[in-house]
Amino acid sequence: MEVRALAADQPVSARKVRLVLDRIRGLGVAEALTILEFLPQPSARIVWKTVKSAAANAENNYNLDPDRLTVKRASAGESRTLKRFRARSRGRAAPVLKRTSHIEIVVEGDEGF
Repeated sequence: MEVRALAADQPVSARKVRLVLDRIRGLGVAEALTILEFLPQPSARIVWKTVKSAAANAENNYNLDPDRLTVKRASAGESRTLKRFRARSRGRAAPVLKRTSHIEIVVEGDEGF
């Protein structure tokens, strides 16, 4: 059975989150959470919360054993981009793109009724 958790509009670019997601794809949930705790990237904290939420969804909604869950799919897609401008020399403006992302974690486990 597959259970998912979605973290929408997170204030980090999808490209940076994908580097963290590549480290945990296919691992057990407990091992993935341990790895995420010690990664230096700030986006690892957001991914940690999302994995934790997916495990809680599986445990509370479907009575799955959290120790037997694995991260089946982990993906990050682009969300809206806020367009801002930074003042430059000679009265010009340079664009600043504040990117956001949607993070989706899908965990899979055996039915543990």
